[in-house]
Amino acid sequence: MPERDPVLRLSGVRKSFNVGRPNEAEVLHGIDLTLPRGDFAALIGPSGSGKSTLLNLIAQLDAPTAGEILLDGHATRTLDDTARTALRRRTLGFVFQFHHLIPAFTALENVLMPLMIAGGRPDAAARDRAQALLHEVGLGEHAGKRPTELSGGQQQRVAVARALVHRPLLVVADEPTGNLDTQTADTVFDLFRRVHDREGCAVLVVTHDARLAETCDRRIRLVDGFIVEDTALHHTQNQSS
Repeated sequence: MPERDPVLRLSGVRKSFNVGRPNEAEVLHGIDLTLPRGDFAALIGPSGSGKSTLLNLIAQLDAPTAGEILLDGHATRTLDDTARTALRRRTLGFVFQFHHLIPAFTALENVLMPLMIAGGRPDAAARDRAQALLHEVGLGEHAGKRPTELSGGQQQRVAVARALVHRPLLVVADEPTGNLDTQTADTVFDLFRRVHDREGCAVLVVTHDARLAETCDRRIRLVDGFIVEDTALHHTQNQSS
């Protein structure tokens, strides 16, 4: 079986804060990680282990102190802000614990936001995809509603659709089900899985929910700034109720 191309590769990545000061602290210690296209991985670990710091580096919201991060084969360390932003918009989709929807925009307009930022007014094909994603998350009939008219779970599903609308190569989700009840969390996770299976994007999910982590194909455990486990998970066929 041929090796899949990596959409993400980290090599010797370190991150320190307060560099050059007496309270300088290194929180990531030489992280090596490869995420091929099509991977569905959970990033787990205790609070304070460096998960959010690592995710911010992967998302190009911060820069490593040392080491290199490659996105879709592109080294990011020497990119200027414009090139880094363009690569991030083209390659990555984000879902956070707090959905960050724009209150004045409808659900459909929120889903379209990455396309509007990248290219201005979306065309009919873009609107059709956004509407189709809303249908897929069970919100097709709510496309014209604003976030305040939706429940917390519905708002998070809008955020998932927004992360997927531009067909990213890598979806990064930081505790996307942290504020949801179990049934809604299952619905959101099932959505990630369906889109992953259909479109072949890589998915990296930070979660404290061990039950959801076990449904992923790979478990990456971060403790005290070190990857201490990177395990392929083999499942019998599960059916969600």
